[in-house]
Order: sequence, then C-alpha cells, then structure tokens
Amino acid sequence: MTTSPTSGINRRDFGALGLAAAAATLVAGTTMTRSAEAQTGPVKVGILHSLSGTMAISETTLKDVMLMLIDEQNKKGGILGRKLEAVVTDPASNWPLFAEKARGLISQDKVAAVFGCWTSVSRKSVLPVFEELNNILFYPVQYEGQECSRNVFYTGAAPNQQAIPAVDYLMSKDGGSVKRWVLAGTDYVYPRTTNQILEAYLKLKGVAADDIMINYTPFGHSDWQNIVAQIKQFGSAGKKTAVVSTINGDANVPFYKELGNQGIKATAIPVVAFSVGEEELAGMDTKPLVGHLAAWNYFESVNTPANKRFIDSWHTFLKNPKRTTNDPMEAHYIGFNMWVKAVEKAGTFAPDAVIDAMIGVSVPNLTGGYSAMMPNHHITKPVLIGEIQANGMLNVVSSTPGLVVAQEWSPYVAETADLIGDWRKPLSCGNFNVKTGKCGGGKA
Repeated sequence: MTTSPTSGINRRDFGALGLAAAAATLVAGTTMTRSAEAQTGPVKVGILHSLSGTMAISETTLKDVMLMLIDEQNKKGGILGRKLEAVVTDPASNWPLFAEKARGLISQDKVAAVFGCWTSVSRKSVLPVFEELNNILFYPVQYEGQECSRNVFYTGAAPNQQAIPAVDYLMSKDGGSVKRWVLAGTDYVYPRTTNQILEAYLKLKGVAADDIMINYTPFGHSDWQNIVAQIKQFGSAGKKTAVVSTINGDANVPFYKELGNQGIKATAIPVVAFSVGEEELAGMDTKPLVGHLAAWNYFESVNTPANKRFIDSWHTFLKNPKRTTNDPMEAHYIGFNMWVKAVEKAGTFAPDAVIDAMIGVSVPNLTGGYSAMMPNHHITKPVLIGEIQANGMLNVVSSTPGLVVAQEWSPYVAETADLIGDWRKPLSCGNFNVKTGKCGGGKA
C-alpha cells in the first residue's frame, strides 16, 4: 500500500470540454494505455475515502475492506499475472479536495481504477475528473439517482432499490400503515433529491402536503433537541407517523441519542434510515433504538455461507472479531470482483476495454444470489428492511422476493419523467446509445 501525496492542483470546471480537449484526452489515454500494457510491475488501485472529518465514521471501513480485497486477490496471483498495489488517499470530508485527490490518483499515481466516495457531493465533485481523464470510479453507496456516466459504476442502491421500497413497507400493514411523514436529511444533494422523489411519490399515493414535514441540517449537526421536539409534536396529530432519515455521517449519533432522551420509541414514531448501518450503530447505545429500521441491500445478520466466509475473512484480516460489516462494504466486494472479472475478460487494464467488458458481468453477492452489471452501469440488488436489535445488529423484517433492477432516472420527478422509456436518455450523457444502453462521455 502506498499513500498518495497531497495534490496542489486547483479545482477547475470540466463541464464544457471542447473537441480539442477531448481529442487530447483520447491521445493521452491511448499513450497511457500502451505504457501500462508494457509494464510488468504492480497495478495501482486508488482508494478515495475520507479517513478524517465528519464522514470518517462511515468511510474508514470502506478503505479497510478494499485493502482486504486487494490482499486476497494478490494471494490468488493478482490479475493477468500482475499484483495489485493500493494507493490510499484521504480527502478528509472536504468535497472540493475529492476532485484534487482524484486527479492525483489518475494523473500522478496512474491507477487503473478508483474505489471511493460516499456522499453524492463528493461523487459529483470527482465526476468531471473521471470523464476528462477517462478513468473508472466504483461508487459503493446508495444515492439519489438522476445521473449516469460512462466512467462510473454505481454499485450502491438507486432510489427504487432502497427509498421507494422502504416507504412502501411503512405504508403497508406490516410496516404500521404510516400516514404522516418526516423527511429528515443532511443538507446536500443526496437527501434533497431523494426527498424530492419521495415527496412526489407520497403525494402520488394520496398523502396530503400537510402530512409531510421536511427538515435539513448541516453535516456534523449536533444539537437535535428542538428538531426532535418538532418531530414529536408532528407525530402527535393522531395519525401514524414515521421518519425517513437521509442524515449522513457522525450527526446520526446525537440524533439517535436525542430520540432516546425524548422517549421516542419505534412503536410510536419509527425511523427508517438510509445511511445508518452496523458500523454506525457500533458507536451508539442501541438499547433505546430497538425497533427502529434501516433499509439497505445487505446486513451483517444475513445468514448465508458466502456472508459467513466474508465476515470470517474480515475479522481475520483486521485481527479484530468485534468489527462489523455493512452494506457499502458489500457493494465494494461486488464492484471489486466485477472489475477483476471484467479485466480478465478484456485481457487488459485499459479503461475503455474494461468499461465495455463490465456490462453483463455477474458475480455472487453476500445475500445468497448473484448481482449483474446492467447497461445503465448499475447493478441488480435485493432490498432488505432491517430492525435494530439491542446488540446493534439489524434483523431482516422484509425483503423483496427477487433482485431489483436499478432505475437511475425517477419517473416521479417532472423534469425526467418524460424521458422514461425502455432506456432513458440521461441528461448528463453527451452521446447516449439507445441500442447498447451505454451512456456518458467518451465512446458510445
């Protein structure tokens, strides 16, 4: 493992590349590819996760699992006869710094691919860099959709693979027949876009505007007393109320603590979280949280041979049997194995060849089935609703009968609803090919 030096490059706007810049990128990419193919040394893999700042509570584990996966692959002989070398860099929960660090990984460290980001604002920060320099990002976290890039593989959930099924469950008799909704999120693109989708969906289902409360707080927010009191008051109107939480990072700790302080139990106002898993719960007193929910596509408690092997390998690698696993870790597990398979299929680490080879690749997930990479660069997933237990684990109370295909463009948002078809024409794709379903900059 090596550590990437701090980049001094300033942020630039890469959104409007001209033909000359695109041609220069193609030539540079071809030169780099030929150079890489001539080498016989280790192949570098970028790890772009916050190891400090507000998102370290969630992202540090993703760095660790990538180191484990790379170590395991090297013990198998690497890929195409070459060992892998992890290049770890810390963007420190600083969104503009993500772009600088990504540029350094690609231009200076010459990585073959990057596994990283958690928040959507960090992903959007690096997206122009990956498209300009024609490299590959594997993004492992649930997100708001409304995006599709040739240079990104989205191994986390789209809204129809997490947010919509969670609301459907809470609306059902088994979920408590919820009638009033609090949409509480951190103030950035993922919660705002997800809540835009959810608000439209709830209204489509007949929920009145007065029965929807929306609240946003900054990253790292710590004083939840007034907001939780408002939630408690909102839920006292005689209708079953639930909180849909897109609160991210370490703000979750004081939020859940305040729920306990004010006596809000899951039986009264259940909270379903989209960004809280076993790793975050490990740092909390979970006894007051019993019965609250989380919606993901994987839980540590899933009882399959594949998951047991994964957990055993995780504990052995870290030499710590108390470390938990979580959903974004499984997404990296799936994405990394898909990348390995695509490189072997392409016979090269060259980004264009690997991107083309990724479509249709299928690998085992940890819930007992297989996940496939679809032409829209998203993977098929099961959807699980888990209930928090006193020991910090999540017990599955609801699951989809099969795998769900990601819908990257929401039919509930007016500006994209008219684009829905067998394949959508993504707004960010300059040359989308309807026949192949490939999108984004570069080759269609």
